[in-house]
Amino acid sequence: MSVITTAGFHKGMFIEFKGEPHQIVEFQHVNPGKGSAFVRTRLKSLKSGRVQEFTFKSGESVREVSIETHEMQYLYKDGSGYVFMDNRSYEQYALPADLIGEFVKYLKPNDVYQVLVHEGEAVGLRFPKKVRLLVTEATEGAKGNTATAATKTVVTETKLTVTVPLFIKKGDTIAIDTETGAYLERA
Repeated sequence: MSVITTAGFHKGMFIEFKGEPHQIVEFQHVNPGKGSAFVRTRLKSLKSGRVQEFTFKSGESVREVSIETHEMQYLYKDGSGYVFMDNRSYEQYALPADLIGEFVKYLKPNDVYQVLVHEGEAVGLRFPKKVRLLVTEATEGAKGNTATAATKTVVTETKLTVTVPLFIKKGDTIAIDTETGAYLERA
């Protein structure tokens, strides 16, 4: 672990905060007219998934935490967690549901994801920007007045409900933005 100052902060960086690894979700350097400068941050705990705000003094030193990224295959849901298997060592890691959060509606068994590992323990999941899901339920689009962008609701293989254009039908694969949950394109 290396020591860095607040000048070296960037979004997505992992630091040690109160003895636990945290990821910098947001940060802002503030230089008020009066008083000394400071850095306002939002930190996400890799152990609990909780996000909290904290203000560092400008120039304050913190330890950067080394986090490894492993390609892992999602296997199944097990009680309160989700089990992933490392593709190289075949070791299995369980991630608690609260660390995956809203992304759970995009998880597909047998797909490969990037799992964050700290000191031999899975501590997070790097979410892809978009996912491809199969449409399992879709109503037929109404013909006629389509001068405006007409849409309908479909259900995907992960039971996610998405609003899509009328031409999408059952059996199509669609791309979905994981940050907004919006339809992007037919894949």
